[in-house]
Amino acid sequence: MSLKGKTAVITGSNSGIGLGIAREFARAGADVVLNSFTDREEDHALAAAIAAEFSVQARYIQADMSDGAACRRLISDAGVCDILVNNAGIQHVAPIDEFPVDKWDAIIAINMNSAFHTMAAALPIMRARGWGRVVNIASAHGLTASPYKAAYIAAKHGVVGMTKTVALETAQEPITCNAICPGYVLTPLVEAQIPDTMKEYDMSREEVVKNVMLKRQPSKEFATVEQMGGTAVFLCSDAAAQITGTTISVDGGWTAL
Repeated sequence: MSLKGKTAVITGSNSGIGLGIAREFARAGADVVLNSFTDREEDHALAAAIAAEFSVQARYIQADMSDGAACRRLISDAGVCDILVNNAGIQHVAPIDEFPVDKWDAIIAINMNSAFHTMAAALPIMRARGWGRVVNIASAHGLTASPYKAAYIAAKHGVVGMTKTVALETAQEPITCNAICPGYVLTPLVEAQIPDTMKEYDMSREEVVKNVMLKRQPSKEFATVEQMGGTAVFLCSDAAAQITGTTISVDGGWTAL
């Protein structure tokens, strides 16, 4: 599935799922724009490494996804945006009556509002170029719920709703908008949580993964960042031209329960 000649902007992409998606786009021939809120030498070096590995153009653009103006500026600074992947996100866990207001505001801003701003800025560019793909990274929690994650679940449900709205608004154009809903994905951040969880529950790594972390994931296997990237590439391919306004769950059967 070649994406040669296309430029993909991926928010929150200097690690984890976002980086995995960026690498798979580059593997498919797309030029990529990486993003996060930091502006370090290693961020720009990461883009340079992708460019060298896959013989594509790759840039890193700093933008704070909690700031609507910065979200829109990311798209304008990219210049070209054939493919937009809204991936930036944060999490906080607490009962709703104890949920810190600043955490609520930050999660809603980064996980949901940023997608509104980037889509609003990117759609005119896609229309001018006569083609576009939007892939929003929602979550299994965009389709179902768990306790103590009110802000995250509200934001991800909101992303799924916006996905459907944008798909309807672009239905008669060569532009699609879909959401991927991951379950647990094995990222460096998740991997780093395993040793502490092993100590907390006095369990082996295998027991923690199967019985704690993947308790709600029937496959009892993590999804990988490469699988996330492959799914995103498919949604941007000609084969998916009539797939719009829907969600694709990459969750090992979580939402089938």
